[in-house]
Amino acid sequence: MESLKLKDKTALITGASRGIGRAIALGFAAEGARVAVTARTVQDLDSLVEQIQASGREAIAIPADLLDLSAVSGLVGLAERGLGSLDILVNNAGLGSSSDPKPVIEFDDQFWDRSLALNLTAPYRLCKAALPSMIRRKRGRIINIASMASRMPQFHGVAYTASKHGLLGLTRTLALEIAGDGITVNVICPGPVQTEMNDRRIQYDSGRLGIEFSELEASLTPIGRRLQPREIVPMAILLASDESAAITGQAFNICGGMAMS
Repeated sequence: MESLKLKDKTALITGASRGIGRAIALGFAAEGARVAVTARTVQDLDSLVEQIQASGREAIAIPADLLDLSAVSGLVGLAERGLGSLDILVNNAGLGSSSDPKPVIEFDDQFWDRSLALNLTAPYRLCKAALPSMIRRKRGRIINIASMASRMPQFHGVAYTASKHGLLGLTRTLALEIAGDGITVNVICPGPVQTEMNDRRIQYDSGRLGIEFSELEASLTPIGRRLQPREIVPMAILLASDESAAITGQAFNICGGMAMS
């Protein structure tokens, strides 16, 4: 008999068109979840939904720009109208430092504002929107995708580092406040993952340091490589499942040994 860890659960995943978000959406669907996916790129979202539906699972696409904070809170309602009461929220969308890396003294203030809006304020707003229904039903899972930059500084990446440190603080405070309501809130902190955004970061650092891309890439983790998006998925499934009821306020490193704690 098929045992599905997320059977009959509804999940909303941001930044789902590619990379980690897309991998999590596919992983959740494989475990029986109904999946609402959001991102800016309509074509990529549509192909993801088609892939999930072809596997026999339910999925809907909700195109949105999370930098438009007035639209953020409405995403939960759209997901629930399409698929039913929300059980799982995954805040994955983010803006990386590779888009405009600079030292603090030269940092672009508008890029700082955009980074904090997408990486921290949007998750905050989505959590607020998802919580009333979760609290009424006394169940829910919130998973925030942070970064090893929430553990350590990143050279020429002050906005990314600050926002990901903030996401860690948001997670812990929220987890404490709703610990008695049957809702868990946790963070996954990936190390360098092979994505387009991380490619650009390595390209910047290789030029800055005068090191070949492949040499720098191999030196980023003790295991000698970057992670694949699919390697983040098993932890996300665990934290979304009923089995994680006693796990809350925690930050889990999936980093190839960058931080051993």
